[in-house]
Amino acid sequence: MEKEVKIKLEGLQVGMYVSRIDRPWMDIPIQLEGMLIKCNDDIDMIKSYCEQVYIDTSKGRTPSPMYWVFDNPKETHSDSIDLGKNEFTVLRKEHYQITNPLEEEIHVAQDIYQAVNKKIGATFDSLRVEKKLDIELIQEAVISTVESVLRNPAAFKLVLELKKSDEYAYNHALGTSVWCAQFGRHLGLEKRHINELAMGGLLLDIGKTQISERLLKKTGQLNKEEIDLFRSHVDKSIRILVQSEDIPHSVMRMVATHHERYDGSGYPEGLSDKEIPIYGKIAGLADSFDAMTCTRPFQKRAHSPHEAISDLYNLRGQLFSADLVEQFIQTVGVYPTGSLVELQTGEVGIVFSVNGLKRLRPTIMMILDKDKKPLDNFYSVNLSEQNDLSIKQALETGAYGINMNDLFL
Repeated sequence: MEKEVKIKLEGLQVGMYVSRIDRPWMDIPIQLEGMLIKCNDDIDMIKSYCEQVYIDTSKGRTPSPMYWVFDNPKETHSDSIDLGKNEFTVLRKEHYQITNPLEEEIHVAQDIYQAVNKKIGATFDSLRVEKKLDIELIQEAVISTVESVLRNPAAFKLVLELKKSDEYAYNHALGTSVWCAQFGRHLGLEKRHINELAMGGLLLDIGKTQISERLLKKTGQLNKEEIDLFRSHVDKSIRILVQSEDIPHSVMRMVATHHERYDGSGYPEGLSDKEIPIYGKIAGLADSFDAMTCTRPFQKRAHSPHEAISDLYNLRGQLFSADLVEQFIQTVGVYPTGSLVELQTGEVGIVFSVNGLKRLRPTIMMILDKDKKPLDNFYSVNLSEQNDLSIKQALETGAYGINMNDLFL
């Protein structure tokens, strides 16, 4: 199926198929339309005659959405806002309030999780077999997930933490989607932009459905050829998305840039700082945080949420914008929802919700007494209201044999 995209000349790469140019081909001495770019000399020749070209993505390499050009003047790029130190307020259009108590929303979130996970599984399976994206399933999943996050963001985050043992690919896609939506909520984005972020989070790694399971589940070190193949999932994702008319350009740019890094060390384009759109920056943080807290084939153990936040903090100004990391920590909390923590009294609990103004003093569900024995009845403590109680340390996932699935589900 033919799919043309118009691009700037900076986006030309070997392997792309030029289907049309921006001027009558009879005005130039060389036939450029219907040309497969085989070398850099071909690119130089095209640049000497044209300003923009059309690329057929079905016959060659797909251009990065960073370089796409739209003839429709109404096309807007909501993801292109530059976030400097004082520019977060520019994004804030909404002030969201919790409209459903955690004890009620968590039951709703569990039902949504089950339904959405099935839809993600069906989407991934369809892509592996039929190479076709069912965008309606994705849209349904996004709408229900975002609605829950907007009502009470703590509920879905807790459900995700309880479900870490589920299929990694599906749970990671949903986890990244939820963190993107939660970050958008924190920033006060309009609902339509939060929906775009959530959609992008679900679709970040769909290109991996076109890569062998053997490579994806390999536990040893990858060689250069395997690394290149693994990284090709970004291009494969865009090749899938470009076939759908219903994927916003901002989502494609988000998928294309979620592995780019602040210091330019990312891939596939090596973009840095302001070259990376805000959606791509948000996706990079959310994807990294969720991946750290999941069990993966090449990772000995999942990081606790607190450890993952500490890792991201240490990477600020390197892989990630320092200002954006600070905002993400405000979203997630120093002790994120689902973290196991020990109080100074020796008691152990699970963080149930983060208090935005007092990030070191979340609300905790107490489960072990000071002797580390299970309590007969769990109870909730809001540390922001208890001056005589504080957290001594964060614990590893599964500390003291705690299985949150057994406790709460």
